[in-house]
Amino acid sequence: MGERIYTAGLVVIGDEILSGRTHDKNIAQVASWLQVQGIRLAEVRVVPDVAGRIVAAVEALRAENDYLFTTGGIGPTHDDITVDAVAEALGVRVIVHPEARAILERHYADKGGLNEGRLRMARAPEGAELIANRMSGAPGIRIGNLFLMAGVPHIAAGMLDALTGTLEGGAPLISETLGGFIPESEVAGLLRETERAHPDCQIGSYPFFRDGRVGSNFVIRSTDAAALAACAEALGEGLDAAGFAWDEGGVAPR
Repeated sequence: MGERIYTAGLVVIGDEILSGRTHDKNIAQVASWLQVQGIRLAEVRVVPDVAGRIVAAVEALRAENDYLFTTGGIGPTHDDITVDAVAEALGVRVIVHPEARAILERHYADKGGLNEGRLRMARAPEGAELIANRMSGAPGIRIGNLFLMAGVPHIAAGMLDALTGTLEGGAPLISETLGGFIPESEVAGLLRETERAHPDCQIGSYPFFRDGRVGSNFVIRSTDAAALAACAEALGEGLDAAGFAWDEGGVAPR
């Protein structure tokens, strides 16, 4: 018997995707992230901001897969109803998650504090854990095998990064770190191109500030040692070509 393949479903939520006003980038992003973990994206559904449609998609894809991801509909406005729909699908109530509330209170302390809309982003199905979000304060939500993430691609990317290596059934990940006093913004294109050229690898970028200077550590992850080595070599050559000094193993942020 062959090795069991773990699968995931994805529900992309939002009227703006279906109308064409917004071009979805999360399908490719989630698919490639899962591939690096050794998990197959088996099905994707795009649904409007309608509770019944979200509930139906969540129930169907959750029943057929080991994992289910959703993107979109967890923001501060009235049409952000993903939390309510998922709670309905799971048969649990919606609560204000105390840890999420504390995170948001800290994040908005110097931005006018928590208002009704911002507090909506602390709501979660009862029994949920949080997915860290280092980009914009509002966390994602994990409940069992279900992961609720932001619709904004760079915020979703950070949430995926926080989940890297935590899903059962994924092949063991190995990693290599390169780092230096390199501003993340100046190598964003290089990171993207290197990752695109090495589909079995994922590159996480972690900026830091030390001794009055900005820098970044780049963590390359893969399940394949040869692919990892090739990607690390390519990234190192790219940094060299761009004139950046870097260290193998990265720089301790201190």
